[in-house]
Amino acid sequence: MKLKIVSLAFATALFFLSTTGLNAQVSLLNSDSAYKAAVPGSGRIWGYMFGDAYYKPHSDSLIRGGSNQYSGIPKNRTAFQFRRIYLGYDYNITSKFSTELLLAAEDNFPSGNAPSATPAVGGDELLNNKLSFYIKVADIRVKNIWKGTDLLVGQISTPAFPGLSEKVWSYRSVERTIADIRRTPSYDLGAALQGTFDPATRNFGYDLMVGNGSSAKPEGDNFKWFYGDIYAYAANKKLVFDLYADYERLNWTSTWHHSRQMLKGFIAYNSSATAKTMNPGTGFTIGVEGFINNMKKDMISNKIAGGADTLDNSANGLSMYIHGDIVPNKLRFFARVDLYNPMTKIDNSKYNLYKGNTGNYNDNSWTGVAGGATTATNDETYKQTFMTAGLDFHPAKNVHFMPNVWYNGYKSQIGNNVKDHDLVFRLTFFFAFGKNYDNGGF
Repeated sequence: MKLKIVSLAFATALFFLSTTGLNAQVSLLNSDSAYKAAVPGSGRIWGYMFGDAYYKPHSDSLIRGGSNQYSGIPKNRTAFQFRRIYLGYDYNITSKFSTELLLAAEDNFPSGNAPSATPAVGGDELLNNKLSFYIKVADIRVKNIWKGTDLLVGQISTPAFPGLSEKVWSYRSVERTIADIRRTPSYDLGAALQGTFDPATRNFGYDLMVGNGSSAKPEGDNFKWFYGDIYAYAANKKLVFDLYADYERLNWTSTWHHSRQMLKGFIAYNSSATAKTMNPGTGFTIGVEGFINNMKKDMISNKIAGGADTLDNSANGLSMYIHGDIVPNKLRFFARVDLYNPMTKIDNSKYNLYKGNTGNYNDNSWTGVAGGATTATNDETYKQTFMTAGLDFHPAKNVHFMPNVWYNGYKSQIGNNVKDHDLVFRLTFFFAFGKNYDNGGF
């Protein structure tokens, strides 16, 4: 609760600073151009918000898909909702040192878990079920510890997707990237090196990090999450290639070596890129991102003949998307398809039930109330097919209205292979200040 109070006080102070015309120094403290130029004592207040008005005409009968936004939402539900509110402040202490602080309020739990007398078990809620800010990023950057490389310490954006693949996808307001849907950390408390191999052109770079692996929560074990990412641009930055890997031990005893290790690749083409930067907010962009997450001794499998085995598991996902101009600077389109399999080592000739031990890869165990009936599937094997498509109306800088269709289909790999889906029609809105997000955030 103290953290929430501090966050609220910070938000109030930022609002006061941004709305009072004290003197020229205030302008310097809220200047995007001065901050980008690394002027000592310069800063910028920034933020963005997105949410939807939605209607859900169809619900999965087994309430599957625990990591998606609409699990447990009953058929014919309508609502207005914020899915994210950001409020940040970036500041150049000197030309060598800079810092950033970001507050976030995010609806990151299945909203079918409706407010009740029971305190919220997930999401950024107070005990009265009201949305509240938490501290998402708080770090210091030491620039050019050697030429082309910065050191960051604190709560930092991870190399997993925020720095590149999410920006090229450009529509986080519509849906997370495929690795983000599985809750691979987008931020963590630790230290990182971010740099380029060729500082003059910045066509080849890397991002290395070690963190707690617990995002904004305190560390709960002795194991650390190791992240690594390398990327390359080609054809005047129109093409980008990215390779990411991470590793974390989850339990490590003489009888149970339990860990997870992701490999992820990303490739995209952006027609409007220049020698300086990509610009996925104009022209057209096509991208493909895929991962394999190898989870050692993670899957408890019940034998048909009796007893159980603890097996290695592998989950994989593939995301394909395209977006582009219809009317330049006014109207765009976007479409995306994801394929996800949480358990690729199913053997129904030996086993009849599977349970994963790694969170966010066993989300088929969601239990809640939808339409008055409590449902538990007791099945964590189902594959998912996600699809979205829509239009992006852009009436002004950093203002977007996006009618879209959101679909997630499910198919079990055991039993009678039950198929069903969630379907949602949405009008998504996005607006920002203090930074230009019309180019995907580059």
